[in-house]
Amino acid sequence: MDIILDHISKAYGEKQVLRALSHSFPQGQISCILGASGCGKTTLLRLIAGLEAPDSGAITGLEGKKISAVFQEDRLIENLSAEKNVLLTARRGFTRQDARSLLDALCLTDSTGKAVRNLSGGMKRRTAVARALAADYDLLLLDEPLSGLDSDTRASVMDVIARSVQGRTVIWVTHDPDVAGHLGAVILRL
Repeated sequence: MDIILDHISKAYGEKQVLRALSHSFPQGQISCILGASGCGKTTLLRLIAGLEAPDSGAITGLEGKKISAVFQEDRLIENLSAEKNVLLTARRGFTRQDARSLLDALCLTDSTGKAVRNLSGGMKRRTAVARALAADYDLLLLDEPLSGLDSDTRASVMDVIARSVQGRTVIWVTHDPDVAGHLGAVILRL
């Protein structure tokens, strides 16, 4: 089932962030929300995730969907290793070897056993991506998952995500139109 936004509005005090926004995110496809900083991309993702409620309008198509997410803050457990962070929320049957393989695909081979607090920002970001991909989900929400990564690593991470999510619905927030082009994504411009 598609995720449908029907005249969604959201304001914070006097600041109107979203106004009567309607859009449909196709089931089983990658969609990118594009726009400049401050235009409401993250707010929209938070509304879809159910972390905030719209002031008016409705979001349908989320009923019964399991959601996994990468937020702008990595939200990792700093004293656990990258591998243990991935396994913490992994779907049933996802093994330690699966975690290592996923971290390896995300260029974290030498960091799987290191405490997250000892990883660079880019390594933490990739660990957060791995954790989201390992979860049991129908809908994956990604808020700037490539921030802090160099161009080669960005391309590798995009490819790992694209391979991992085939047939699932993905809503990806980015300010970079090249990301949407690389992924062949459906685009919503804010």
